Amino acid sequence: MAKKPVKKRPAKVPDLLERIKAAVENGTYFDMTHAQERSVERQITRPEYEYVLLNGYHEKRKDDYKEKYKAWNYAIRGKTIDKRNIRVVVSFDENDLLVITVIDLDVED
Repeated sequence: MAKKPVKKRPAKVPDLLERIKAAVENGTYFDMTHAQERSVERQITRPEYEYVLLNGYHEKRKDDYKEKYKAWNYAIRGKTIDKRNIRVVVSFDENDLLVITVIDLDVED
C-alpha cells in the first residue's frame, strides 16, 4: 500500500523584517478587512502599527501556518511611540505584504 505524500509547508521568509520594512517604506502593503476592523475596534492607528512594523521584532513562537491560504502568518511585536505594546500579524501574497490583524497587548479581552 502506497503512503500518502506528506504535504510540506513552504519555507518561512528568510529576510522577514527587511521585507516588511521595504513594503512599509514603499507603501506596498495592504490592510486586510479583518485588520481594518480590529484597528478601529482596538483604536490602533495606521501610524502606530507602521511604527511597530518598522521598529518591532519578530515574535517567532507566535507565527502560524494557514493551510487554507498555504501561507505563513508572522507576528511582529513592539511598542508604539507612546509605549503601547502592539502585535501586528502579517503575511505575504505573491507580491505584497498583507496586514492580517493588529492586537493591543496591554488590553485584556
